Amino acid sequence: MSVNVMQLVRSALPDAVVQQLSNCLGLPPEATAKVMDVTAPALVAGLLNKCATLEGARTLFATILGQKVNADVAEQLPRLLSSTTGVTQLSSTGRQLLEHTFERRIDGLSDTVSMQTGVPAHATHAVSGIAGSILLGVLKRHILEHRGNIGQLPTVLGQQLQTIAPFLNDGLTTVLGLGGAAAFAQTIGSQVRAVSSHFEHPAAAPAPTAAHGPVEPASSTTATSVVPSAREVRHVGPKAKHWFGIAALSALIGAIVAMLTWMALALCPAATSLIGYRAAAATVEAPAVPKQADVRPAAQAPQDDAASAAGKIEAQAAPAVAKDSQLIVAVDAKGKPTLTATVQNVAEKAALLNALTKKFGAGNFNADITVDENRKPADWLAQIDALMPLLSTPGAEVKIDGTHVELSGAAADPKSGWLDRLKSLFGAPYQVSAFDAAQAVASAAQSFRNAAKSLGASCASADVIKTLNLQVVNFASRDAHVPQSALDDLNQSAQLLKSCSASGHALKLEVAGFSDNVGSESANLELSKERADAVRAFLVKAGVSADALVAHGYGNVRPVASNATESGRFANRRIEFSETQAQTTQDQAQTPAK
Repeated sequence: MSVNVMQLVRSALPDAVVQQLSNCLGLPPEATAKVMDVTAPALVAGLLNKCATLEGARTLFATILGQKVNADVAEQLPRLLSSTTGVTQLSSTGRQLLEHTFERRIDGLSDTVSMQTGVPAHATHAVSGIAGSILLGVLKRHILEHRGNIGQLPTVLGQQLQTIAPFLNDGLTTVLGLGGAAAFAQTIGSQVRAVSSHFEHPAAAPAPTAAHGPVEPASSTTATSVVPSAREVRHVGPKAKHWFGIAALSALIGAIVAMLTWMALALCPAATSLIGYRAAAATVEAPAVPKQADVRPAAQAPQDDAASAAGKIEAQAAPAVAKDSQLIVAVDAKGKPTLTATVQNVAEKAALLNALTKKFGAGNFNADITVDENRKPADWLAQIDALMPLLSTPGAEVKIDGTHVELSGAAADPKSGWLDRLKSLFGAPYQVSAFDAAQAVASAAQSFRNAAKSLGASCASADVIKTLNLQVVNFASRDAHVPQSALDDLNQSAQLLKSCSASGHALKLEVAGFSDNVGSESANLELSKERADAVRAFLVKAGVSADALVAHGYGNVRPVASNATESGRFANRRIEFSETQAQTTQDQAQTPAK
């Protein structure tokens, strides 16, 4: 089953495909090819290291034959690279598979490749995932076509050492946890040969003797070694002959199972991802002689297997709900954008950075882009080129959260026309709006009043605090006087607190003031303290006991939203109610012992 894996990878990347990938990444074809030539050998070295242990070889073999690896990736590359979605999925899948295999993130590898090639890191991140998809895909195709087994995988990868060694250096091998390049090349060959030899020719189990005491059951790694070597079968008693016969029968059964499984592979290619691993395992490891206690009725086995499978499916049936991808942009007076984003994968990050670089040039924008695989795809990236004029408009602010687009600053000016243009650009699935502080205050007031009404006579501290924090006290800029818009809600808050006190459930609360980040920290700290004092004074004047309230100012710490947009700053300029330490201690003292 000899093969040049690097040649398979290169064959999947003819000039036309390299050009296609380069266009997606915004790179010259020579740069893309250079990154691939450095990354692919390093990844092969990582796979080779994985095969240096028995368990590692088993895990890698199962991964390669798993459903996530596409054996047809080489033929499908032109189609996959024709769209942003295809590039994103290819890179994301490859990175996930590599990180599962290497048991570490591969950002370090792509960062090292970036430093060694001079290619931007966002591009090397994308290429590393794509290289992983291609590498594992061509390996899967080769294994399936040659009906390879698990014992042959370390041998095949070991054959690549001479090819990849000239491309390895200490930077690449160290970041993958392989140690120095020279030491790795000198020792890895013998290690994978030992693993391959174990699968192909397992060591014989020692013959039991009285001196050795009771015979221990064979471990799972030596299950194929129940047949003694020819030299050890010189004098065979009746019991040994019986034992030998059972072992030979077991080996024969294993061979028959392997033959039938191979036939299934040939007749039903779609089933290869499900039964490929079992076929290979049957080829290599004949079942050990079972102990009587381990034997179960044949009718029971399918039920147990079905129950096990059902349990796995049930465990996987409720994945965590993915959050929306997000983009927040604020443009300064000179038209230079500062951008914060969270996207699903490195391909999306690369697409965003490429669009910004194309529009503004390197160094003419600020970008902080986080990759979070638990996010939903950033579908808004399809419109990123059309958004570039907005992102260069002085004073413009825009926030995209999933399918919600919010404009503020110069972008919300009706004269700019951006609201209507974005509604037309994004279409029906998206909700495009301009931030309006007065509308936000009115909406918050309605939510507070509805919650206060549903609260009824309940004075549970958590419920009361949650209700109080729904109201918005929207102070004027640089002002600490309680605004007219907050008077009715604060009066209702006072009535709620007095009612609880009259019913014997007096609450002791902190009134905390917070600010946005506009201005100096010292000024914001002082202003937030003055606003908290103003709210406390209003509630005390409305009849709340002065002993029930304390006021503190915290300035611009603990923001609840980005200060890059008007709505974020609006949310951060807040009054927040919470329990004081005295109230918490009192609640604990009143809790009956269990």
